[in-house]
Amino acid sequence: MSNQIVIGVDVGGTFTDILALDEASGRVEVAKVPSTKGDQSVGFLEGILKVTDDLAEVATIIHGTTVATNALLERKGAKTGIITTKGFRDVLEMRRRDRPTTWGLWGQFTPVVDRVNRLEVNERTLADGSIRVAVDENEVKAAAQTLLDQGCEAVCLFFINGYANLENEAKAAKALRSVWPNNHVSVATEILPEIREFERNSTATLNAYLQPPVAHYLSRLEDRIAEHKAEAEILIVQSNGGVMSVETAKNLPIRTALSGPAAGVVAARQIASAAGFDNIITGDMGGTSFDVSLVAEGKNMLTAQSNIDFGMTIRTPMIEMSTIGAGGGSIAHIDDSGLLEIGPESAGSDPGPVCYGLGNDRPTVTDANLVLGRIDARNPIGGKHKRLDYDAALAAIETHIGDPLGLSGHDAAEAIIKVANAKMGGAIRLISIERGYDPKQFALMPFGGGGALHTGALMHDIGLAASIVPRYPGVNSALGCVMSDLRHDEVRTMNSMLDDLDCQNLMDMINAMTVQSTAIVQQSKARLDAIERVIELDMLYLGQSHSVAVPISTDLDALTTDSIRQAFMESYARAYSRPLEGIPIRVLNLRLSVIGVRPAVDLNILAVGERADTIEACVLADQRIYANGAWHDAKIIDRLRLPKGAQIAGPVLLVQGDATIYVDPGLTASVDDLGNVIMKATEE
Repeated sequence: MSNQIVIGVDVGGTFTDILALDEASGRVEVAKVPSTKGDQSVGFLEGILKVTDDLAEVATIIHGTTVATNALLERKGAKTGIITTKGFRDVLEMRRRDRPTTWGLWGQFTPVVDRVNRLEVNERTLADGSIRVAVDENEVKAAAQTLLDQGCEAVCLFFINGYANLENEAKAAKALRSVWPNNHVSVATEILPEIREFERNSTATLNAYLQPPVAHYLSRLEDRIAEHKAEAEILIVQSNGGVMSVETAKNLPIRTALSGPAAGVVAARQIASAAGFDNIITGDMGGTSFDVSLVAEGKNMLTAQSNIDFGMTIRTPMIEMSTIGAGGGSIAHIDDSGLLEIGPESAGSDPGPVCYGLGNDRPTVTDANLVLGRIDARNPIGGKHKRLDYDAALAAIETHIGDPLGLSGHDAAEAIIKVANAKMGGAIRLISIERGYDPKQFALMPFGGGGALHTGALMHDIGLAASIVPRYPGVNSALGCVMSDLRHDEVRTMNSMLDDLDCQNLMDMINAMTVQSTAIVQQSKARLDAIERVIELDMLYLGQSHSVAVPISTDLDALTTDSIRQAFMESYARAYSRPLEGIPIRVLNLRLSVIGVRPAVDLNILAVGERADTIEACVLADQRIYANGAWHDAKIIDRLRLPKGAQIAGPVLLVQGDATIYVDPGLTASVDDLGNVIMKATEE
């Protein structure tokens, strides 16, 4: 490989996936290594050294990380303090007066910042932007010192109505930074200068909570790369599918939550489009979770707000996903009511499934697939284990699931898979049918190490038209890292009636935000083909609380209240079937994204490789597969050597180093020109 190597690295709960692309020759190398829980940077470096032995040849490393997500889910962020307006210390705890269980009257919620570390200062900005009480910088400094004395490592500054006038918060931020001993300071109007107090407070607080662990991890990563005399630029994948510099990620770690799954969706969209599929549902099944997203008419679904867990609201652009605990390492168990349940607890990579032989004795989804013959025990993915322990997996399933339910070991294993499929099917329905999309118009794209093991059942249960399995499904998120563009998002609150909107002021604001965001994007050394921008307005009818995102033209000369009104009517009709008449319209927020378009990846290079002349030449072994209560004779086939145009009727296993594809009875798999495997119902 030359010195034009770009490497994508996705660190998951079980495996770290690596894909290296030589932009000069088009050569691709992939690797999959176990993730290292104590220090993800160890597995990160081990994986990179699997695809290149000379880091000096690497130009760019693009990283999808779970550090922020894990810190939030496990409540392992830094000890954080909040300095806020007098009377508003409990905004984070009050939330939106919601509760963990929708239909229950009781529920526990503990915010990430203890009440003793939420301090008030005397200041007040009104909703119209006028300042009733100016902030006292000395009071802010005293509050900061109190938080430091209490052991806080990071701090969030949040003033009520700060978005309407930045003056008080800006003065307080300057005073705060003059005494705070590190860079772990999150100022709400710098993170999210947008109306709605809880969302702004929650987002800024969680950003502060994540700054120390994410900054520490990224600094350690930079040091490990530097030890190998590498000068590669490291870019970090954001939740919106774009990438940003390490420095930006250290300042805005909140934008890295769900970054790995987002990269997978980026790759899925581009692969599907090249293969002729504009409508797909992605299913990323790793060792811990199953992440579902929808791509309609070739576009990713973005959401402005998401909840990582109850009470942990993040308001920053994200690729919309539904996540459940149904990964390969998810543990099967009998609950208190005697029902079979899967997850959310996962065996992860250590100790991993029972068949790994590392000490776990409770059966997982991977153990069930192995027992059913849907995984080749002789050639497990990831390269860490030479052989999987079939007998141990079967014994664990019989002991923990089969005996309590009165089932044989194989029927119990199939029951585990059916329950896991039902959970995954529910996640797919949530993001498709309940959003008004007909699954029959969509193809499923499974990826991750385990996604393609469950494709046939999900196609049948949901009624999906087809399935498209990418060339390297197990490292698809790493490929998405390589494909992602640089991106920076900004938002400003307008809070104006459309009829009163000053379009010239709006254009000036757009241009100023464009200059600022473009400068941030261009800080990267990455080669860019173009700079693009996307402009949206959050708009709603007077009296409504939920807004719709309204795309507006980047040709600002055509920007008028009439053109904005027409765009709103069209967007509202798409969301709710028809617009309303005679009701005043409010413009709530302006959103702008600047995108640094990186060179496109030629997907034809993924199809390059040694191909056999016939399907028979790809057969590796015979296999017995248990499906629908009976045994079936099948073959194990080397997927990557299959010739273009090959068609194979299930049941069959298509194996490769990063994943296994299980083609169910009644399905036919074919290989397209890009090396994708397309699965459809067998024609009678």
